[in-house]
Amino acid sequence: MIEIKDLHFGYQKNKLLFSGLNLKLTKGHIYGLLGKNGAGKSTLLKNIAGLAFPLKGSCAFNGMNVSDRPVSVLEDIYFLAEELFVPDLTPAQFVANTAYFYPNFSKADFYQYLRALDVDIDAVMNKQSYGQQKKAMIAFGLATNTGLMIMDEPTNGLDIPSKVQFRKLIASILTEDRCIVISTHQVRDLDSLIDTLLVLHGGEIVINQSIDDVIEKITFGSYSDTEDLPVLYEENGPRGKNAILKNTTGEYSKVDLEILFNAIIADNQPVLKTLNASVNE
Repeated sequence: MIEIKDLHFGYQKNKLLFSGLNLKLTKGHIYGLLGKNGAGKSTLLKNIAGLAFPLKGSCAFNGMNVSDRPVSVLEDIYFLAEELFVPDLTPAQFVANTAYFYPNFSKADFYQYLRALDVDIDAVMNKQSYGQQKKAMIAFGLATNTGLMIMDEPTNGLDIPSKVQFRKLIASILTEDRCIVISTHQVRDLDSLIDTLLVLHGGEIVINQSIDDVIEKITFGSYSDTEDLPVLYEENGPRGKNAILKNTTGEYSKVDLEILFNAIIADNQPVLKTLNASVNE
């Protein structure tokens, strides 16, 4: 669905964020894009959506260059930016003015999502709190039924119940014909939601693996003593050591995205080497 080849991008030609970045995203997956603040997550998403233009290389959606912004591409991509602009309209008025850009938009789905997210249907959107604005735009995005949905920090501004409902709704809309990409620095908001992990670090995608592959290679746990364990990375926790271990037993554990992210951005080579090795190595 998405193929990025040799992407070079920078807001200044002599200071590139990406230099030769390559990435493929396929249908039927929920990708979680993680990276430090300033790593270029939002910029990468804008390149995928055709809102930023590479200095060199290309980004293609279903074989078409997104930089050309053909209608057949734009009507099948929904991009929810981190910073919102909502008009002086109610949700119903917004739909009447905007939904026709998306051929597969469903009003019935839209109102269902608004109710699920506890959004006031009759409220003027730009008079509401940031969280309510965000939920209204999430509901609209879900209702577009586009093949590709890109969300940049979608849980910012949401309270805990809304985050739970958001995860349920995202999981419910995934089909084998859709691809969802969610970027966040709130790592725990993606727990139990994503099936594929992307980590952007140092201008490169250093991890692009399914969660199943991750748990086949490494395990996570808290230990009072790690001296005799195959530890790849550890950090102090309230109950001892929180550690990432090489999976030598074939037993699966729940992925702790927070400690895994900490290990990767600390350039922990044992973790990176283990994850990027083939399963049979």
